[in-house]
Amino acid sequence: MNIYVANIPWKATEDQLKELFAQHGEVTSAKIIMDKVTQRSRGFGFVEMADDNSGRTAINELNGHDFLGKSLVVNEARPREERPARSGGFRRNDFN
Repeated sequence: MNIYVANIPWKATEDQLKELFAQHGEVTSAKIIMDKVTQRSRGFGFVEMADDNSGRTAINELNGHDFLGKSLVVNEARPREERPARSGGFRRNDFN
């Protein structure tokens, strides 16, 4: 089960997040999303758990849980939506 976790403190590490969820079952991965420019946490991430029952238990137990001083928001992750390719920027041939 893939779980979306929001309101993650900036000082949190992926290992700490994995440890927290591991209390409720086997964690296969934990990823905190980082800003490409600043390399700082964007405050959300994803945790994958080995089975759905453990995932549901973790969601129920950890949604609203105080983690390093912030209240986590924990939900089942939705499938990623396809977005149209972004266009923009300057192309040399635009003004010839």
